[in-house]
Amino acid sequence: MTSRAERRILDGSAWRDFCRALEAAGDTILRPSTPATPFDRAEGIRYLTRLLRAGLESQIESSDPCHPRFFQLSNETIRIGNDNPDNIYHNCNISGRYDYRIRGTRGTVPYLSFGTKAGSYDRDAEMRPTGQIDARRIEVAPDGSFEILVSSRPQPRNWLPMEETSESIIVRQTFDVQGAATPATYTIECLNPAPGEHTDALDPLAIEPALERAASFVTKTSNLFTDWMEIYEKHLNQLPSDDQDRCQRAGGDANIHYLQSYWRLDSDQALVIEADRIPTVGTWNFQLSNFWMESLEYRHHRIHINHATAHYEPDGSLRIVVAHRDPGPRFPNWLDTCRHDRGGMLFRWIGCGDDHPPVSTRVVRLSELVAGTC
Repeated sequence: MTSRAERRILDGSAWRDFCRALEAAGDTILRPSTPATPFDRAEGIRYLTRLLRAGLESQIESSDPCHPRFFQLSNETIRIGNDNPDNIYHNCNISGRYDYRIRGTRGTVPYLSFGTKAGSYDRDAEMRPTGQIDARRIEVAPDGSFEILVSSRPQPRNWLPMEETSESIIVRQTFDVQGAATPATYTIECLNPAPGEHTDALDPLAIEPALERAASFVTKTSNLFTDWMEIYEKHLNQLPSDDQDRCQRAGGDANIHYLQSYWRLDSDQALVIEADRIPTVGTWNFQLSNFWMESLEYRHHRIHINHATAHYEPDGSLRIVVAHRDPGPRFPNWLDTCRHDRGGMLFRWIGCGDDHPPVSTRVVRLSELVAGTC
């Protein structure tokens, strides 16, 4: 006898309900706090399509914890939650019920970290930390190869901890300059899949729940970061330390201290960002994003800067200028707003221990800045 789940596949109900869920997901970009301009709404529509691609990749193509694979939830054309333009990200769906082995080559990328997470954006809009290991603690063979065991039980040498509730891995590779270092490469395998779970054939009864999770990923992810922008608007054009626990629950890196906010500038305004002191240990970067917390178009414009690409003042301090047009050679750390008048922004102190100097901001007239009268 055909089950109800099978009938929903056969008569198209599963697909139609998935499409209805996507239609409802579009309500996010119509929330009262979102900018009601054709430009921002069009970016919002594009954002939803990008989230859908990410959700389908995660829930349809790469969801089996017994046959794990690394994929990119965020990349050059899918941008989520103030994604870092200096990064290559990889994600992997796992389960704390199993053990895994990651094999790879270290490469020369300056920063490499693997973190296990509990929770998921499609269900509870969280990726809580359950374990992390970075390149400083990974033993690498003379030929550059390494192995990491991922387990809820302690393991010798390279061990990436997880818990029974762990559901995913996030990998971050952070570059000083993209293309100037060799990326790490890696694969993953499940060491002890349950009996009967060795096949990678499609389970027809799994397709509708996977579609539901993909649609939920679009809805909950877009609402999560719209919620964040409502929080950040309370300290507009400032860069205070963010709620670090909230950042970690959303999938943040334990080695990063986040300063996150909302920027908004009129046509003749500029945002001047200054740090009087740079820590002697670790690195930093800063980026601009749009209202949907997607990094701006870094492939064609300078919208981010880091410790290696910045110009420093004679006393070692840092000054960054965010403006709609280039203020000239006296301001080498200019970042382009790419025709946006508002968005998210994020300053990261990376691997600096407990040393996180304050970052000050001030809004000035761009014409006065150029003229040297402010």
